[in-house]
Amino acid sequence: MQQKICVIGGSRYFGKLLVERLQAAGHRVSVINRGSTPPPAGVEHLVVDRNDEAALTAALDARTFDVVVDQVCYTPVQAAVAARAFARRTRRYVMTSTIEVYDPVTAALPAVPSGTPVPEDNVDPTTWQVAMDLPWHDDAYRETHYAEGKRQAEAVFAHAGKFAFATVRSAHVLGGGAREFTGRLAHYCGRITRGEEITVHAKALPTVFIHHEELADLLSWATAADFTGPVNACSDGPLDVYDLAEIVATQAGREAVYRAVPAGEEASPFSCDRHYAMSNARAKALGFSFSRTTDWLPGAVTEALAVSAAPTD
Repeated sequence: MQQKICVIGGSRYFGKLLVERLQAAGHRVSVINRGSTPPPAGVEHLVVDRNDEAALTAALDARTFDVVVDQVCYTPVQAAVAARAFARRTRRYVMTSTIEVYDPVTAALPAVPSGTPVPEDNVDPTTWQVAMDLPWHDDAYRETHYAEGKRQAEAVFAHAGKFAFATVRSAHVLGGGAREFTGRLAHYCGRITRGEEITVHAKALPTVFIHHEELADLLSWATAADFTGPVNACSDGPLDVYDLAEIVATQAGREAVYRAVPAGEEASPFSCDRHYAMSNARAKALGFSFSRTTDWLPGAVTEALAVSAAPTD
């Protein structure tokens, strides 16, 4: 069934891929961003700052949508603006969230035994407290309070009451070669290729990952589904940092060199000294099928290695 779908963001990485997938499926797609990257031909482009409520409302004009997918909501202030702007303009709102909402260092959360995949109800947006008066407009504050910003944004939408709300909590996203804007996989590829040390926790715990194409598929699926509330998005098979590094080393034909540090000290990306690897059981029960991380990760590493080896101008 064709739907009218609005994607907020959608200019890079899996958001860009999501737009392409929705358009290919025959949906009427609109993209809202600040204009730095135009969407594909045939996709309506609304150039506006989503933080400017008056400008956003004016840009939307009389438009209505079946679904909104919000790729770039990081604070409760942004969520409140969007909740008001889309209150009578959509029947369903899907927010892209993050595994970081479960990080026990960033909030007082119910304890989950190490090794037990963390379920969605460990962070319930319907009961989470919102503090709109924190300095959410400050870039540095927002970056250091990323997890709490996402939790509070979810809470604002959960209480909006004007549309059905779902939030997709994504695992660490990998794949895409040059498009992988976080640079985290490139970090491992570069250091292992050059024979440099990787700083890791001596007792690193597993975490979960998802391929960028699989996340785009899941978000597309979420636009047609009718579930509400949070759903975790991660491929099957948690890996710790040593597992990840050994896959990179195998693909690179090198050996990984480690420097171990105690829990609590700074380490390389994906080296986790606390447990918050997610469960994907709810998404599976709702009908989504996940791949295994070890099936796609070697290919993603090969892409990243090719990018790191490419000559630069």
